[in-house]
Amino acid sequence: MAKIPVGCEPVVGSLNTPKKKDYRVTNRLQEGKRPLYAVVFNFIDSRFYNVFATVGGNRVTIYRCLEGGTIAVLQSYVDDDKEESFYTVSWACDVDRAPLLVAGGSNGVIRVIDVAHEKIHKSYVGHGDSINEIKTQSLKPSLILSASKDESVRLWNVHTGICILVFAGAGGHRNEVLSVDFHPSDIYRIASCGMDNTIKIWSMKEFWTYVEKSFTWTDLPSKFPTKYVQFPIFIASVHTNYVDCTRWLGDFVLSKSVDNEIILWEPIMKEQSSGEDEFIVLVIGSSSSSTFSFSIRLSHLQSKSPIRQTAMSFDGSTILACCEDGTIWRWDAVSS
Repeated sequence: MAKIPVGCEPVVGSLNTPKKKDYRVTNRLQEGKRPLYAVVFNFIDSRFYNVFATVGGNRVTIYRCLEGGTIAVLQSYVDDDKEESFYTVSWACDVDRAPLLVAGGSNGVIRVIDVAHEKIHKSYVGHGDSINEIKTQSLKPSLILSASKDESVRLWNVHTGICILVFAGAGGHRNEVLSVDFHPSDIYRIASCGMDNTIKIWSMKEFWTYVEKSFTWTDLPSKFPTKYVQFPIFIASVHTNYVDCTRWLGDFVLSKSVDNEIILWEPIMKEQSSGEDEFIVLVIGSSSSSTFSFSIRLSHLQSKSPIRQTAMSFDGSTILACCEDGTIWRWDAVSS
């Protein structure tokens, strides 16, 4: 058997915590005065599971969580355009497993940072408006998705800089796309949602030869035969207002709307039913719903600014939150 390269080792352990964890604040870091829009741990490479990144304004910063609640700054990048405002960031890697950090925001440009060599790797231009979210394919971490205000979702190869697929057109979103996610085990399937109040599920199976071709392409990226995927395989109107987040939980979909509502539901594909798309709602949670409850509430008297995003470490021992006032809060699990 071939030796597995460093950084590709499987993580040993259980994802099921033996008992409920209690958390306490262990650090508060003031990064700057601008809002921080995103924070994300590196789940792509087992060497860097305690490393996380934040974005806000025209800055991307990389940190490491150390013992005792300490947060160490590793690297920081400032975009040349002072008007840039990064909204999203995601970890990826090159074909040689070198760690990459991918960020996007108001300018609609995707910046790929080579973390190992501390430099900008590439910049990708394609979207006609701001980028709201970037997600990495965990099964093939050289592939990323970008969701944009231009009503499209794009699939990119960060190794070659090729835009492989554009999910837009006759059956696409009719307003800003706010969130996108890869299916955790079905490499062909993705989900997207946005300001047209819908969640759409797309399949790349028919176009997978182009995905494979993007890894061996030797000509200019602009000459690659980018394909348009115009029709999703499933459309769900689960919410009655903007849907600003969607995530796969196995074959279930967890979606959130701006109406303070979170719904866990199961899509029933057309091959399993006849007529229009169907879905089964499993759980509805809202600010006024009895089905929505807290097992633990994380708060602090000095934390008075809205939280933009949270992140949890792979083993659940650390929770991070980035805030509107430019602060980063760290909670660590304590023995109960």
